[in-house]
Amino acid sequence: MTRRQISSGSKFEAEIGYSRAIVDGDMIWVSGTTGFNYETMTISDDVIEQTEQTFRNIKAAMEKAGFSLEDVVSATYIFPRAEDFEPCWPVFRKYFGEIRPASMALVTNLIDPRMKVEIQVTGKKR
Repeated sequence: MTRRQISSGSKFEAEIGYSRAIVDGDMIWVSGTTGFNYETMTISDDVIEQTEQTFRNIKAAMEKAGFSLEDVVSATYIFPRAEDFEPCWPVFRKYFGEIRPASMALVTNLIDPRMKVEIQVTGKKR
């Protein structure tokens, strides 16, 4: 299998020079993904809803590439505000409770002040 680029359709991928995901063999790397709803180009003000939408965006990219969330082996969570991390635990558990990938969380600014969470994952086909 050759390397493939997976696009979400976001104009920023071409403007900035990145892909939503890269597939190489049985591995997938999903770029940092936020809670933008790409159908409406809106983003919720609520961190929990942003986290839900972020997982929907990641899942869509992975499925487009022939992967599933069950293939995730590593996740990085990025929050501008540390106090937003714990309220999102139920969402993490909803999507990763059985998968339990290796993970880490960081607190740092994000590019757009509307963004309250960004998640990056790596997967390996089972």
